[in-house]
Amino acid sequence: MKWKFIDTHCHVHFQAYKEDMDAIVQRSLDAGVGMITVGTQSTTSKNGIDLAARFDGVWCTIGLHPNHLHAQDFVDEEELPSSLHVKTRAERFDWDYYAELAKHPKVVAIGELGLDYYRVPPGVDIEQLKREQKDQAAEQLRFATSVDKPVVIHCRDAHADQAELLREEIERGGLQRRGVIHCFTGTAEEAAVYAELGFYVSFTGIVTFGKNVMAAAKEVPLEQIMIETDSPYLTPAPNRGKRNEPRFVEQVAQKIADLKGISVEEVARVTTANAKRLFRLA
Repeated sequence: MKWKFIDTHCHVHFQAYKEDMDAIVQRSLDAGVGMITVGTQSTTSKNGIDLAARFDGVWCTIGLHPNHLHAQDFVDEEELPSSLHVKTRAERFDWDYYAELAKHPKVVAIGELGLDYYRVPPGVDIEQLKREQKDQAAEQLRFATSVDKPVVIHCRDAHADQAELLREEIERGGLQRRGVIHCFTGTAEEAAVYAELGFYVSFTGIVTFGKNVMAAAKEVPLEQIMIETDSPYLTPAPNRGKRNEPRFVEQVAQKIADLKGISVEEVARVTTANAKRLFRLA
């Protein structure tokens, strides 16, 4: 099938879908939506491969999210329904473990990895947190270089430091395939910095209700944009508060089309081509 849309970042293998995972995936595929399901630590990276291996039109990534460096248990009312919560355990990046996972043909990128200064676990010093996150992100950037994969970057309240980490790895000859800044919530000026480094930026359902994100999406060239849902999080308007799913990526595309004064078909064509190019999707 020719995929009309590619949801470049979802977590359809997470526990939020444990009762109907295959049905959610199939419903999106039937709607012409291919998807990349994203790992956030050792077990979800392995589980993402297992799901992707069972479906044409589903690919996956492997990596360690910055929020998994410390054990946490929280509900983020801005990101997901109050009936869902996030529970993490403390991990560090295991190079040998991920090197084995990276051999699977459905693994198309490394991540999500990066910096998140928004959520500081209780009892953790912010400067210590920043040092640990930078160290673990830099190691994963080097890993992506070693396995010749693009990266999927998670960045929250840390764009200057994140751009500097990417620049350092590029200057040492790494990240030849570059990557994408997932769930972009920065400014058009911050997006331009990433563009200069050769990165795409990806918009979620926040673009349907967040005025600052709308302003950025309007200014960022379509050739630099990807679209995603971040399912089960960040459901687009008018369905906020409900569990998200990959087929809703069309609503993200429609909002970007409205902001730019172009057709949703044009957004679909360009963003799908962008995704296929970066991730080398068959």
